[in-house]
Amino acid sequence: MEAFLVRAAQLILSLAILVLLHEFGHFLFARLFKVRVDKFYMFFNPNFSLIRAKKIEGKWNFKFFAKNVLPNERIKLDENGNPMMDGKNQVMEQVPTDELPLDDWRRYPETTEWGIGWLPLGGYCKISGMIDESMDKTQMSMPAQPWEYRSRSVWQRLPIIIGGVFVNFVLALVIYSAVIFAWGKEYIPLENAKYGFSFSKTMQDVGFRNGDKILKVDDIALKTYQEVGKKIIYDNAKKVTVKRVDSVFDINIPSDIEKKILKSEKTPIDIQYPFVIEEVTKNSIAEQAKLQTGDSIIGINGKSLSMYQDIASELDLSKNKLVKLDFIRKGVSQSINIQLDNKGKLGVGLRPILKYFETKKETYGFFASFPEGIKMGVQTLAEYIKGLKFFATKEGLSNLGGFGTMGKLFPPVWDWQSFWMMTAFISVILAFMNLLPIPGLDGGYVIFLIYEMITGKKPSEKFMENAVTIGFFLLVALMLYANGNDIFKAIKEFLTR
Repeated sequence: MEAFLVRAAQLILSLAILVLLHEFGHFLFARLFKVRVDKFYMFFNPNFSLIRAKKIEGKWNFKFFAKNVLPNERIKLDENGNPMMDGKNQVMEQVPTDELPLDDWRRYPETTEWGIGWLPLGGYCKISGMIDESMDKTQMSMPAQPWEYRSRSVWQRLPIIIGGVFVNFVLALVIYSAVIFAWGKEYIPLENAKYGFSFSKTMQDVGFRNGDKILKVDDIALKTYQEVGKKIIYDNAKKVTVKRVDSVFDINIPSDIEKKILKSEKTPIDIQYPFVIEEVTKNSIAEQAKLQTGDSIIGINGKSLSMYQDIASELDLSKNKLVKLDFIRKGVSQSINIQLDNKGKLGVGLRPILKYFETKKETYGFFASFPEGIKMGVQTLAEYIKGLKFFATKEGLSNLGGFGTMGKLFPPVWDWQSFWMMTAFISVILAFMNLLPIPGLDGGYVIFLIYEMITGKKPSEKFMENAVTIGFFLLVALMLYANGNDIFKAIKEFLTR
């Protein structure tokens, strides 16, 4: 539960930062071109807001846990005082501001309403005179005003639309640069993985064996084992040169390996390291068995096992069973019988992986960190774009995840370096995803603006309203599918415990 809460807190904080700055990008360019911004909210605020603030006649006004301001509209009456109809719908009109009470915030549309909503799933920047998910039809039925988005030229509307994407991508580059400057780049060189690697069943079926050492991929010597996985999944590597004991040979990689890896949902390659206990969790099976910090597990039920991955796999196969655990304590071999529960876990923290290997650390000065950060951001975007091809496959769609999947990107303990790296990664994803040509996303509006540039004609407001409505439902369906996948996987994991 603690790990879940830590991950949830990191995810919420990360999304809050990214959404806030994304919407600020729209706000910045809107104000640059003197377009009014009606509302700016962090998080969504159905029915009410946690905080609402507005500057009125030079003074800030605040409201807490208050209902949202109603749309500035009323039923339009004809000369006889009867409601005007447009087919079956009543015609609405805006209420003149001088008819509103002095304390009514709608009386002061020239200033932005700032707020914090209660639903932490995003945020929004409502730009005056723009057809968006708010569907303010009453405002759009009025003649265009000088301060509105729709009265600006296409060359001014374009930066307003892509302002959020621009800020997200630049933010990612800045974060990567700052992380590199503050912590440098520390990694385990491929040749220093002295215990070799463990491989998923998919990779073992190809010919790999746990303990193999990787030398080259397509005759290219790589720096890290993470690069090996990327070469195989994203770049269609044809062969991997490995060393097994004293033999060196090539393993050919089949062309459909990516689909098999996605279908298995297992990490294809992982660095092997010993199972040495760093800490024992309170009230755990390990504590009951009197295991101690520094104990090194070397076998289970007579099987000689020393690597973490092999031991974790054997424990998983021994759920609810009595197992004999062999371990070394202060140079002395010992054994103990342990009754496992339905989770197949001992309840221990392991010695950090970097303590087993000679690492290489690259440090960067302030100015040198920026080119490296830009390079990292561009590489991240390129790899993400390459990975999109998998979403057109059954295996790729089954791995599409929502907030649960995003939360698992963060470590179970709070680590600022990991937090900022994940935040930068998500910022790159948000920048790209928002540029997809789907109505309702920034990319959808860009498509309409490009159409206007080419033809010299704006799409009709009715068309825009319908397009945004369709896009909104597509996005909701995609979000429900992605989060449904997370729920399905969680239930499946729970039932198999």
